Amino acid sequence: MATTARHAVPPVALALAHALSAAERGLAVIPLSRTKLPALPSPHRDEAGPAPCHGECGRPGHGVHDATTDPARVRELFAAAPWATGYGIACGLPPHHLIGIDLDTKSGTDSSAALRELALRHLFTIPDTVVVVTPSEGRHVWLSGPADVVVPNSAGRLAPGIDVRGAGGYLVGPGSRTDHGEYRTIPGTALLPPAPCPPALLRLLLPPARPEHPAGGTTPPGAGQGLVQFVLAAHEGQRNTRLFWAACRAYENGLGETLSHALIKAALTTGLTEREARATLTSASRLVRGPR
Repeated sequence: MATTARHAVPPVALALAHALSAAERGLAVIPLSRTKLPALPSPHRDEAGPAPCHGECGRPGHGVHDATTDPARVRELFAAAPWATGYGIACGLPPHHLIGIDLDTKSGTDSSAALRELALRHLFTIPDTVVVVTPSEGRHVWLSGPADVVVPNSAGRLAPGIDVRGAGGYLVGPGSRTDHGEYRTIPGTALLPPAPCPPALLRLLLPPARPEHPAGGTTPPGAGQGLVQFVLAAHEGQRNTRLFWAACRAYENGLGETLSHALIKAALTTGLTEREARATLTSASRLVRGPR
């Protein structure tokens, strides 16, 4: 009796299908290997010295900087990485400005209880949102951040066992397979949009404020020029984000008032209006120092 042979779908094809579905929802993706690391090696790996390129060379292999929502580009990335078994979702990018709260189970602490304790202490609740279960039974809680706020990555700063994936970081997407198993969404959450991050939690995710004036009462010559250069290097689509990040770092280090003029001038050079730049600096000041 004739039988029909069943051929298993290649892992890369499954990963690509999940990645394309995520891209349709506005989530920028990259292919990942079984180790959860970006699948494509750096094109600069054989070059001497540090490689500051973040994809400007046009070649793939720049990790999260390759992340895209363009279906054609997604297919190109996966075609270049046929060994990929999963995909990463870049955090901090429009339209969702994704923030990932990673509740680890391998640290020996009850990170879910730690998050509940933080919520009780700071009077916030986690809204209904996408929740991804990891192979170790951890949880990734997806939240959406404001467009003008840069949430940094951190490990254990919020509470033991709680890591944060923010700008420059990525989350392993549901449907990805690793050496330890598959990432999957909790039933009923897969089609939810990332919920807005509660303001009280957002304040906890940002670096703690530092004294307004540096020790000794004087500002070293040239202090903060790296922040100005960071703003000047902004491309279209990241101008406001870079300005906000630089302004937050300036206010944290007591350089907010000193650098404000230079930061605004740099922002104008990148194409922002003076009104936009001043509003962004005001937002940074308010978040770092609190309302005055």
